[in-house]
Amino acid sequence: MAKKKYNQVFQFKITLKGIKPPIWRRTQVPEIYTFWDLHVAIQDAMGWDDYHFHEFEMVNPSTGLRENIGIPAPDEVFDREVLPGWGEKIADFFSMANRTASYVYDFGDSWVHKIQLEKICPRDKDIKYPICIKGKRACPPEDCGGVWGYAELLEIINNPEHEEFEEMMEWLGGGFDPEHFDTAEVGFDDPDKRRKFAFG
Repeated sequence: MAKKKYNQVFQFKITLKGIKPPIWRRTQVPEIYTFWDLHVAIQDAMGWDDYHFHEFEMVNPSTGLRENIGIPAPDEVFDREVLPGWGEKIADFFSMANRTASYVYDFGDSWVHKIQLEKICPRDKDIKYPICIKGKRACPPEDCGGVWGYAELLEIINNPEHEEFEEMMEWLGGGFDPEHFDTAEVGFDDPDKRRKFAFG
């Protein structure tokens, strides 16, 4: 996706918190990525639809302070400063000495992800980045009510006798396999195009 030159890629493990067995993805992205670019890669690797707010929280190594990075909104919405993700480079924050961030998607359902930088590798000229190299289990459906709502959803679809079984299966579009994940099915959008589409 990245058209600019770069020599290294950052390998991240993205784990959705609060669910067992864990739902996770391992991705590699260009070192020149911004937090917006990383957000788009996370959305695409996990399988989210990207129509809710998101936010990273991470220590800024140059100040030692925690920063919120995402989509800025008026102060009365968030009551804190949020730096625009497209204006902050991941390489200015992530290093092997500063490896973790939290990433929240959908402030209603509050899906909290742990973002862990595993390593920084040389770019392979034969690979088109970003790439998802591994992962486990399906991403929960959008708007299912967060960790608790997802647990309830699984309980319902695992019991055909449940009074809400038919209704839930219809809402899910006919079926849902919580164990299914295949890296071959992951496709990555161009983050610049996604941003233009989202914000004009």
